[in-house]
Amino acid sequence: MKKIEAIIKPFKLTEVKDALNELGIQGMTVSEVKGFGRQKGHTEIYRGSEYTVDFLPKIKIETVVADSQKDAAVSAIIKAAKTGKIGDGKVFITSIDEAIRIRTDERGESAV
Repeated sequence: MKKIEAIIKPFKLTEVKDALNELGIQGMTVSEVKGFGRQKGHTEIYRGSEYTVDFLPKIKIETVVADSQKDAAVSAIIKAAKTGKIGDGKVFITSIDEAIRIRTDERGESAV
């Protein structure tokens, strides 16, 4: 199994969720996060004072999929989240050794 973590722009959440649902991937965790990458934030002027916005609002999506679904899921996330502009985000993939559904004690891919 693979855990896919995607950091995306907030307004792309619905598109990414719909793209994953089309693949049959329904379980996901979504968090509102703040961060920056290469763009290092930006400066804004508020009431005449200039200030730096270091941490930009982002959405972090986490989902665990079967190894066979990994490539399709990653492609769907990238296609749905891409705007072609700086700050589109990142996708991270890690291996999951075990998953257990607490309610039924199912293990492995059936627990996901």
